Amino acid sequence: MRAPKHIGIIPDGNRRWALSNNLSKEEGYEHGINPGLQLFKLCQKENIEEITFYGYTVDNTKRPTIQKEAFIKACVESVMLLTKEDCEILVVGDTSPHTFPLELLPFTKERVKFGKGGIKVNFLIHYGWAWDLNLRKEFCPFGKHIDTRLKSHEISRIDLIIRWGGRRRLSGFLPVQSVYSDFYVVDNMWPDFKDQDFYDALKWYDKQDVTLGG
Repeated sequence: MRAPKHIGIIPDGNRRWALSNNLSKEEGYEHGINPGLQLFKLCQKENIEEITFYGYTVDNTKRPTIQKEAFIKACVESVMLLTKEDCEILVVGDTSPHTFPLELLPFTKERVKFGKGGIKVNFLIHYGWAWDLNLRKEFCPFGKHIDTRLKSHEISRIDLIIRWGGRRRLSGFLPVQSVYSDFYVVDNMWPDFKDQDFYDALKWYDKQDVTLGG
């Protein structure tokens, strides 16, 4: 079976899962931590070279404070959980505002190796697509945006994106690396992650005609 080298993960549905289980919305995020570790181990087993987890975006910080604190805490715990595994971690996101967790700053400078290293794991934390593309209005003769180096330049092109929670949108997920990605949607909410979700996505990907525009 042809396996993707790089898989993008959009772990959606935490709040909806919480409400369906008679919990408050913010309680859903902590139930999304272990599925991340479970998926990581499956990727290791299948020799996936790189994974990118969508943590939270700049827009997500507009949510109520109690939810914001909960998903930031869950993201920090998710990163720290993988420091006990064989992997190489990189965190990409806008570190300038107070909504970026200080605990993760060391992971933003360069990719950090843990254990024997191996699989690359990227976390998008306080990420924004416009920030990533470095689009800003500055004075220039044509009055247009000025494009400079991609902030996520260390992250490779993504072969397969898997989104849990049934939504069929990218939500600003790495627009450059995703330009030729195949997009697979799982209707189950992220906290209900099952190994079969992952393997169904791999089987589906194996049947796709990957041409990269050629």
